[in-house]
Amino acid sequence: MTTAELTEPADQRASILLVDDMEDNLVALEAVLGSLNEPLVRARSGEEAMKALLRRRFAVILLDIRMPGMDGFETATNIKRLDQTKNVPIIFLTGTDSDDAGYAFRGYATGAADYLTKPFDPWVLRAKVTVFLDLHRKNQQLERLLAREQQQFDALASRMASIEHHLSQAADPDVRELRHHLTRMEETMRTMRRP
Repeated sequence: MTTAELTEPADQRASILLVDDMEDNLVALEAVLGSLNEPLVRARSGEEAMKALLRRRFAVILLDIRMPGMDGFETATNIKRLDQTKNVPIIFLTGTDSDDAGYAFRGYATGAADYLTKPFDPWVLRAKVTVFLDLHRKNQQLERLLAREQQQFDALASRMASIEHHLSQAADPDVRELRHHLTRMEETMRTMRRP
């Protein structure tokens, strides 16, 4: 497989979801993460975040804890309940005036991958997000490789079934022995097939 085949298609770039009810915070996040050249999607509430997550895939979510309505903890709980979003890493963001130990514990308990207090160090935030972007790309690359392998496996199984069918028409004892070996190979392939 060539490097070109392994690179990510342009329409599947690693989007980053920014969830905060404060415009200034969203602008600050965009300023810090804009240099990563990945799509940044805004959500001003937990409800908006859930809608965005149902429309597209994200590599990572930056989620403010203190928001009116559905707060960050409730939003994270809802994210982790859905099969299509449960594996998206969440970095919680909260102000320094909050109960850091209690918030951090609650954040990790709801499935957060990381936790940062505001004001955050832009270099640290960018580095953490970069790690999740790299993991997202590697997972997508692995999914493409596995899908290609499964297609090749299915094609081989189909060819073997066709050969076995043709051999079943022959009366020659050597051909019957060959057919027996081919049937055993097919059984082995069925046990190897991914669900």
